[in-house]
Amino acid sequence: MSTTTSTILVVEDDTIVRMLIVDVLEELDFKVLEADGSEQALAIIKDANQHIDLMMTDVGLPIMDGRQLATEARNIRPSLPILFASGYAETIEVPADMHVIGKPFSIDQLRDKVKAVIGQS
Repeated sequence: MSTTTSTILVVEDDTIVRMLIVDVLEELDFKVLEADGSEQALAIIKDANQHIDLMMTDVGLPIMDGRQLATEARNIRPSLPILFASGYAETIEVPADMHVIGKPFSIDQLRDKVKAVIGQS
């Protein structure tokens, strides 16, 4: 594993989808943190000792949706890159400084999008 591995927080309430995304990202040599919803994600984000290079979140989360979570996350970590994953990517509106990837996505699409958002080549 390289010493410049980026850390990605994956927020997805569907266990199987979350496991697949985590497996793919780990296979691509990223360090991955997992959250099954907004409360768990915010606890990780609030941990000042936890480095996070990117939060990838489902839009359709229960209790607090992905956009609300992104707003809260940015209140805590203003420069945190955000990548939304959605089956309705073409219809959701996100702030200009946030990104979207449509579900379903290929491994290559996920790798390329994540690297683009966190500024890796």
